[in-house]
Amino acid sequence: MALDVEKVEMIVMDAEEKLGKTTDVFRSDLTSIRAGRANPHVLDKIKIDYYGTLSPINQVGNIAVQDGQCLVISPWDKSMLKTIEKAIQVSDIGINPTNDGNVIRLVFPTLTEERRKEIVKQVKRMSEDAKVAIRNIRRDCLDSLKKMNKAKEMTDDEYANYEADFEKSVSKAIEGVEKLTAEKEKEVLTV
Repeated sequence: MALDVEKVEMIVMDAEEKLGKTTDVFRSDLTSIRAGRANPHVLDKIKIDYYGTLSPINQVGNIAVQDGQCLVISPWDKSMLKTIEKAIQVSDIGINPTNDGNVIRLVFPTLTEERRKEIVKQVKRMSEDAKVAIRNIRRDCLDSLKKMNKAKEMTDDEYANYEADFEKSVSKAIEGVEKLTAEKEKEVLTV
């Protein structure tokens, strides 16, 4: 039986797409971790009810970094101040907003050494979760290719070639996660 190249390519492309998405999600999750400096990305996952539509805070006003330790949120509609303030309070970012009637300020306290180490541990856990997801994607892809090999839809040599090529993609994805982890650890530990 001839090798169904299209089927194999679809399996590998699907797995490589999942590898990319896993890395992207990990990168996105890292931006939401506060590292002691004001970072507008900590608000990315907070959504508010803006006239019946759940909207991210950055779509209902301006967010500016003030002196490295303070975020200033200036909503375009001042009636949204209370809604934004409440959404930040119930979120898990751990910062209390102050509302002066015109803008909301989020003051980022400087992190203690102990808190920095906790954050690094959290980053490492997230990194390990991303690597586990990558290894699961690898397993699923290789299982699909093995089934094709056992069903004599591809030769052992063809299987070995596809496996070696896919392993390179997996290694590249894991290296990407490790690089992002190292960058975030450095950012968190920098005083």
